[in-house]
This record gives sequence, C-alpha cells and structure tokens, in this order.
Amino acid sequence: MTNILNIKKYSPLNTKNDWENSSNSPKKNIQNKITAFSREELNSILIIYGRKVVSGEWKDYTIDTLNDQAIFSVYRKTNELPQFSICKIPKLKNSQGMYQIKSTDGRILKRGSELPLVLKILEKDKSNYRII
Repeated sequence: MTNILNIKKYSPLNTKNDWENSSNSPKKNIQNKITAFSREELNSILIIYGRKVVSGEWKDYTIDTLNDQAIFSVYRKTNELPQFSICKIPKLKNSQGMYQIKSTDGRILKRGSELPLVLKILEKDKSNYRII
C-alpha cells in the first residue's frame, strides 16, 4: 500500500507561488535584522584585545549578535564568566550613548557614544575603575 501525504495541507503557505517565493519574502528579511559591530569598531576592540593577550591578562573572547544589541565579551580563562563585556545598543544612541563596558557582575563601568573613548578604561589599571 502507498500512502500519499499532501504537504500543502499542513503548511501555512497555500499556493504554489507562496512555495516559490517563500525564501525571498521581504517580511522575513526585515525581521531578521541583527545588530553587529562594524569593521572599524572590531578593529579598535581587537587592538586592545591583542595587547591584553600578549600581556597574559586575557585568553579568549566571544561575539554575540542579537536583535537589539551586539556584545564582545573577554575572558581571563575559557571556562569562566566574562571579565568584561563591550556592548553596542543602538536604541540608546540618543540618550546615554550606545557603547557600554560591563564588569563580571553586570555593573556598567563606562558608557558613551564614541567607542575609542569608552575603550580607554580597559587600558587603565584595574584599581582605578570608578563604577557609574
């Protein structure tokens, strides 16, 4: 015996045109926008990261790209919590500045609208951090 299953009956796409155009749907492309770091932003972050790796302070990093923010986290060891997280949150661009540096416990160490100025806190000695 042969059982024939009609896939169209179980799909939200009803017509043949919907099946053909489903991958090119403009609605899907709009919903899939993510926030990411630009090449210039990554270059400035990776310059500091490289210096800290050479000095032995940092060993690993991760980059998370989400719908509302991008996060670059640095680790002292691979299996620990991130030592610092550099966040880019575009919706805060006009109010507080879209770049933030957070510590391990989630406190914001520095925030601003220009990434090179915010990254200067990572070049300083740890004892000079001021929590805001």
